[in-house]
Amino acid sequence: MIIVTGAAGFIASNMISKLNIAGYNDIVIIDDFSIKVKKKNYKNKKYSAEVHRDNFFEFFIKNHKFIQFIFHLGARTDTTEFDKTVLDKLNLNYTKKIWKLCVKFGIPLIYASSAATYGNGEYGYIDNHKIVEKLKPLNPYGVSKNEFDKWALRQERKPYFWAGIKFFNVYGPNEYHKSRMASVVYHAYNQIKKTGKMKLFSSHNSNYKDGEQLRDFIYVKDVTEVLLLLMKYRKKSGIYNLGTGKARTFIDLTKAVFKAMKIKKNISFIDTPKDIRDKYQYYTQAEMKKIRNVYNNLKFTELEKGIFDYINNYLISAKIN
Repeated sequence: MIIVTGAAGFIASNMISKLNIAGYNDIVIIDDFSIKVKKKNYKNKKYSAEVHRDNFFEFFIKNHKFIQFIFHLGARTDTTEFDKTVLDKLNLNYTKKIWKLCVKFGIPLIYASSAATYGNGEYGYIDNHKIVEKLKPLNPYGVSKNEFDKWALRQERKPYFWAGIKFFNVYGPNEYHKSRMASVVYHAYNQIKKTGKMKLFSSHNSNYKDGEQLRDFIYVKDVTEVLLLLMKYRKKSGIYNLGTGKARTFIDLTKAVFKAMKIKKNISFIDTPKDIRDKYQYYTQAEMKKIRNVYNNLKFTELEKGIFDYINNYLISAKIN
């Protein structure tokens, strides 16, 4: 039995598809399942049981002998959430409970951390355990993720295999429900489809020209490939970055969207909203040496190819992965 939390969400629903393709069908999906629009993310997948997140710990204790692995991918992922009690409950304390049960019952665990923990990147985007205590995330979401990373590293007792994954800018199918938090690829596609144009945030940093803000964009199919690899081989526990290791500009991304849609590019710029302007990251790029030293054959989809696949095989047809 494999547990996947956040099953109705973006990365987790893609992970279930990946597991199904790999022949794993004894999957228990965990979420609150209250958002009806997200049901299509999991309704046609193969799984054994559906458990509400509030009932998960009771289920865990009763069924621990059958659990082989846990993917804890559920979280409050809104970077504009400022209610610390919500973030503490869902991102910090919930994960602590899962960790402690994994230790108690000897169950391996992968949990979702975030590149948001790096803040402005004062210490680089290096997944070195020594800098975790020093990091200064720019928003409460990033703080909640980093607080758990710090807590995990301080624990004397750990699951016999565990990995905290710092996801960078993930894009791909099944993210339609994320609203403002959906990827730039998703927003660009919909804006271009509606208006034939794309408005990007202008730069408020003299070191970057408009549209040349840089992000490490990674296709969700690559993410699930790596997570499956970690589950299968369980080589070395720790916190790992998961990006491509290659930052690209928003202009690169937008040009790729226009090309995939076969529409002539038309790009303009608007001011970055004031509520996120002082917390805006101008550059992120995952340092990938650590995970490549353990799993040395990792390959990632080029941004243009990932965008083409996403748009032409999912967004145009509204297909779910």
